[in-house]
Amino acid sequence: MQLIDKQPDAVIIDVRTQFEVKLLGTLGLYQNVNIPRGWLEFRIAETVPSLDTPIVVYCGTNVRSPLAAKTLMEMGYTNVKNYDEGYFDWKKRGLDLNMGTLDSTTLLYQRPKQVVDGVYSAIGAPQPSTYENSGHNNNLSFIVADDAVVVFNGGGSYLLAQAMHEEIKKVTDLPVKYLVYENAQGHAVFGGSYWKEQGVEIIAHDNTPEILEHTSEQVIEQARNSLKDKYFKSRLLMPDHTFSDEYALPVKGRKIILKHFGNAHSPDDIQLWLPENNLLISGDFAFNERMLPILEHTSVGEWIENWDKLETLNPGIIIPGHGDVTDMQTVTSFTKDYLVYMQGKVEQVLDDGGDLTDAYQIDQSAYMQWKTFRELSLRNAARIYKMMEFE
Repeated sequence: MQLIDKQPDAVIIDVRTQFEVKLLGTLGLYQNVNIPRGWLEFRIAETVPSLDTPIVVYCGTNVRSPLAAKTLMEMGYTNVKNYDEGYFDWKKRGLDLNMGTLDSTTLLYQRPKQVVDGVYSAIGAPQPSTYENSGHNNNLSFIVADDAVVVFNGGGSYLLAQAMHEEIKKVTDLPVKYLVYENAQGHAVFGGSYWKEQGVEIIAHDNTPEILEHTSEQVIEQARNSLKDKYFKSRLLMPDHTFSDEYALPVKGRKIILKHFGNAHSPDDIQLWLPENNLLISGDFAFNERMLPILEHTSVGEWIENWDKLETLNPGIIIPGHGDVTDMQTVTSFTKDYLVYMQGKVEQVLDDGGDLTDAYQIDQSAYMQWKTFRELSLRNAARIYKMMEFE
């Protein structure tokens, strides 16, 4: 562990097999990559083109990693270290891991936990949707009222929604009456097919139907390819009811208010407000733990402007769209502050007459420890640049 702490710029290579990584997990560090020992000589150049790059290799019990380190040095890499404690010591210490699932007995990445009385959330994997996490990479929540249950987010598949329903049944015998699509993204809507079979009314924003109508076959095919057999019976369904700015759900014993703060991550982002608990389920309006993605229809400027509405509400507890339950300060850091920084840096690139190549060079090192940094940092820079280029 000390070795890795002393090598913050190192490429960290897990030389175990893909099967081991999928079954057991891997180090939860942005620099971490998996190159199985048998493929190391063939794949190292594309991952680490410079022979001077610091490299740390590890395996499970220090059997393969010393051989891997020796091989890399023989290939000319000049700064190679072996993390001899390995994966199992890292896990034993309770340090950050990337896991396909935290519970192999359910399709959910992890089962729902109680946030406050009658409010539960199954926190999704802070990573892209994969077969291993069953597409559960966002937060699926439910609220128990006196007469019914409200579910926020349909889940990324029919089977994932079914798994969520099994967890709800452990808490209450009340029927699920309403499903709220946080937006029109796949991990919010593909599970709607299960909930509709249960007679649940689906609620979304006014903008959602049009977005769903224009959802490309490519998006659906990507979900099929990623989830494979776990995509079983999943399909896009239109909402039964939509609203514009605010809608109070007609349930007994609890005030549940759906809100739309305006254009942000998506044009149809919904938030769920529980005033009696000072709790907000923010949907994708607010993030924690991981880097937010800039999508083709994301409006960075409006997202920043509309953040004032969240600050005015000032919830004490926030269940974000991604990441664990948290507070205003944390989601502001992971969301608004990042957006303001990137918008300012891209504006500077444009003012200096720079191009897309310069946008890629924006210093995002302050966010390197965030989950999904490797997947999203450069893509975000490019998309913000292209959005602002002709403003």
